[in-house]
Amino acid sequence: MSLTSEEQGLIAPVERAPILSRTLEWASINSGTGNLDGLAAMAGYLADAFAQLPGEVRLVDAAPVEKVDGKGELREVGHGRHLVLSVRPEAARRVILTGHMDTVYAREHPFQTCAWLDEDTLNGPGTADMKGGLSLMLAGLAAYEQAAPTLGYDVLINSDEETGSLSSAALIAQMAQGKLAALTYEPALPDGSMARARPGSGNYSAVVTGRSAHAGRNPQDGRNALVAASDLAMRLAAGVREGLTINPARIEGGAPNNTVPDLAILHFNLRPRTPELAAIARALIDEAVAAVSAAHEVQIHLHGHVSRPPKPITPRTEALFGLVSKAATDLGQPMRWQDTGGVCDGNNIAACGVPVLDTMGALGGSIHSPQEFMIASSLDARARLTALVMHRLDRYGAVPA
Repeated sequence: MSLTSEEQGLIAPVERAPILSRTLEWASINSGTGNLDGLAAMAGYLADAFAQLPGEVRLVDAAPVEKVDGKGELREVGHGRHLVLSVRPEAARRVILTGHMDTVYAREHPFQTCAWLDEDTLNGPGTADMKGGLSLMLAGLAAYEQAAPTLGYDVLINSDEETGSLSSAALIAQMAQGKLAALTYEPALPDGSMARARPGSGNYSAVVTGRSAHAGRNPQDGRNALVAASDLAMRLAAGVREGLTINPARIEGGAPNNTVPDLAILHFNLRPRTPELAAIARALIDEAVAAVSAAHEVQIHLHGHVSRPPKPITPRTEALFGLVSKAATDLGQPMRWQDTGGVCDGNNIAACGVPVLDTMGALGGSIHSPQEFMIASSLDARARLTALVMHRLDRYGAVPA
């Protein structure tokens, strides 16, 4: 199927300049996950912009989230509100489109401005991940709305994706229910490659409580929490195997040099490729915690869970990729599909039984670093792809149940 005259008319109005202008404006706003003022400003800009689409825009309060602090205690962490837009909620066939307004760059991070590396490559915070994606999503939906649409859809833009979507997970699950398909606007690779299967991900904190003592006078009476945490880190790292990574990332705590430390907190991440490996990882963690507790005579309290389930590929996911890939080819944007080690909200959506393609955003790379870049010519190209995919889902519905 090449482009019909109707489809050619659908994508003709899409222009790069307004999408790029919006991207530059939004990238100038620091919206690191912990910058609540910046997130509030970003949510306001997004609400104003997405109000051009039919339907109701609302901002939803974040669900409560607790995190282990440097004292080993749970404290509540604040998050920004999440944006939701519902269009034709009465429609029998509905799609969900998702993105995130937060970035990994904190308010005090030195990377705050954009610069052109060449005429098509923009270096800037959140340009690829994913303010460019949000801007082109809007442009694609605006184009789709010009062609007598009947498909209903929800747009969900959360404020905490970069830290695991803990305050928006329930909202994602609620809004994904019953959807025909899902499109998520994480960046694609510079060559247009899209993410296929993804592992799951879980972040954990192990609070190790020992017993303090004088390091010179009676060290034998102490129980060194730092040593125990290090032992736990080594045991967890030894559990790495095909399809399962475990990354001990940081140990907090300790004490002055003349004191046996009675507190240490080990933070670690694990990524299982299948639910079976997630269960194996949990058993491995439990065994390591029990062994270290006994060997060092310490107490260990574990906090955390696998918050991003593994994302497998189902026949419905294959069908969705086939539809998107054909649309891209018809637009002169051939694409590849490959497995990746990263995780995103696409994991959470797939866990609801909804087929999802989660790299519909701008092309770019070096994300999560000051070298982050976005390919500007992908903005209008991917906006056209969004419009065409929504149109074909509307007209042909090629994602079988």
